[in-house]
Amino acid sequence: MSTYYNLPVYKQSYDLFIDVFKLTKEFNREYKYTIGEELKKEMVAIIINTYRANDSEYRLKYIVSARENIEVIRLLIRLLKDLKQITVASIAKLNLAIEELSKQLTAWGSFSKES
Repeated sequence: MSTYYNLPVYKQSYDLFIDVFKLTKEFNREYKYTIGEELKKEMVAIIINTYRANDSEYRLKYIVSARENIEVIRLLIRLLKDLKQITVASIAKLNLAIEELSKQLTAWGSFSKES
């Protein structure tokens, strides 16, 4: 078993985590401490689920949880777009990273031998 921080899915989620942290500091105060904090929590949850999936014999449940976190993040980003807190360029960058992360998690889950 490889260490979790060498996994491409971990690297992708960590890079996205850094981008989210940089982005949230530009939000209006009202959104920084509500939606911004929720976005950060979901990113932390993805990283934790990646670690747990790599460390567990029953990884599929953690991969499913990470994919659920991704859907919450997509919803929050859409909300931020509608509230005009992020630019079109930021949305595009985040969506590309999220899509890549989702594909990696899906592929990882398809290799799981659980029933």
